[in-house]
Amino acid sequence: MVFNNPESEKRPGRLKMGYLDLVTEKLFGISSNISGLKSPILGPRKPYSPFSSPASSVSSSSSFWMPRRSSASRTLSRLLSCITKRQFAVLTCVFLTAFVWFVPPPSTWHRAAMASVDQLQLYPYIFSDKDKRIHKNPALWLEKNSNNKHSISENGLLSPFTRMVNAGRPRAALISLVRNSELEGISQSIRQLEYQWNHKYQYPWIFFNDEPFSDEFKARRETSPISAAATRNLTSAKCYYELLPKEHWSLPDWIDEGRFMNSLEYLGAIGVGKGWMISYRHMCRWNSGFFYKHPRLKEFDWYWRVEPDVHFFCDINYDVFRFMRDNNMKYGFNMNILDDARSFPSLWSRTRSFINAHPELIHPDADLDWLLDPRNGGDYNNCQFFSNFEIGSLQFFRGEANEKYFSWLDRGGGFYYERFGDAPIHTLSVAMFVPKSQIWYFRDIGYQHDINRHCPPNSSHRCLCEPTPIDENFYKLVPFESPQKKPADTCIRQFLGGDWLKKNDGWDQEAERAFGGDGYHGYMLSGLD
Repeated sequence: MVFNNPESEKRPGRLKMGYLDLVTEKLFGISSNISGLKSPILGPRKPYSPFSSPASSVSSSSSFWMPRRSSASRTLSRLLSCITKRQFAVLTCVFLTAFVWFVPPPSTWHRAAMASVDQLQLYPYIFSDKDKRIHKNPALWLEKNSNNKHSISENGLLSPFTRMVNAGRPRAALISLVRNSELEGISQSIRQLEYQWNHKYQYPWIFFNDEPFSDEFKARRETSPISAAATRNLTSAKCYYELLPKEHWSLPDWIDEGRFMNSLEYLGAIGVGKGWMISYRHMCRWNSGFFYKHPRLKEFDWYWRVEPDVHFFCDINYDVFRFMRDNNMKYGFNMNILDDARSFPSLWSRTRSFINAHPELIHPDADLDWLLDPRNGGDYNNCQFFSNFEIGSLQFFRGEANEKYFSWLDRGGGFYYERFGDAPIHTLSVAMFVPKSQIWYFRDIGYQHDINRHCPPNSSHRCLCEPTPIDENFYKLVPFESPQKKPADTCIRQFLGGDWLKKNDGWDQEAERAFGGDGYHGYMLSGLD
């Protein structure tokens, strides 16, 4: 059956537009070669406008089967008829470009499962009624940004849209105090952190040394690499190699060398870890009060400390520096454990003297209670943030309060007459000068340094480690022969507080010890749920 089309009588040369013709004309404003063909019946084809009403190929009787056009559709058609083909092509290109820039690649559509902070009950000190009114919700931030939202493309290049978004990203760096002889150890650390996180974010690496770095350590990409393990060959991020000022790595002029040498001999004899090493004293002092003063770090606000020979077990799918900045955090850790009290016998007495001399520097919301042991006269319980892993604000360490505290300890000679460590000093400084709500426990980042290992629960989809209980590393740094008294609760539980301190009904600490336990297995929450 042949249908007569009144419109075709007016436009005898009109054939139904093919898909190729339509796309070609819409995008480029030109007709394909096919449009120039003649029909043996209807004659030459006329140019087609994508905005004109198409001729019907059926008779008017077929309108029974066709839906009537709504007023909105007619209005849209009239608006489109006002746009030229060239304008339409430009708008189409703009739309496609915006689609490519704004819509993340399919590989990031699946958001890795992350247990909410509220579900884990990890942070009761952050989500108090008062803090809910004055702080952002870190759990909500993680829910919105744990899909590598701010990452850089896999090939290390920034897309134009990413460049625009990342223009305001934190001024941050990965820092490491390392020697030329530790190339193999730092290479392992770089490989794992790059694989798990930094290849997506491209934050620079800054290496510090008390001696000039060798070419073997750095490697030069312009020539054949001296070593495949050389640091520049392991990352596409920028690398900086910095020499420490001599005054930051030498014995201060107020230190009695004879007394210092006696200290080295004594601490080595009683088995204090690295108590006989001069360089270790310099290292503890530099990490305590000099690292943030180095000229290279002046252009940065945040740092992540990375040690040689450490392991990073988990894929990290958010920008940790952006998390710290956006949530107004000042310090982040992932282990809170005991230290050997024989290393710093006078640290707490000197700290109390500082508090008495400068009460105005103590933050009004500071919480020192978790660091004091009521069973030991309220003295320091020797708990510390394990500073081999720490992410922090350089602005905090540069502040007046921390600077005065470090100078107070440094002038007392504790780094050389004893073996003050940077971990307890950072812990006490953060506890005194930062409200607890601005300290973050990175439970989700799997990490190992020597015998201390941390692996988050419910993480088999993104971590290559077996989950560890929350108390796993509590007293591993305290030698068996050390006479120090352990606190009633583990360090991390005292810090977290709340439900983490609740015990099982009928459990008794001394009864557990009487049967050979360590007295820390009676908690209701294990941290593995």
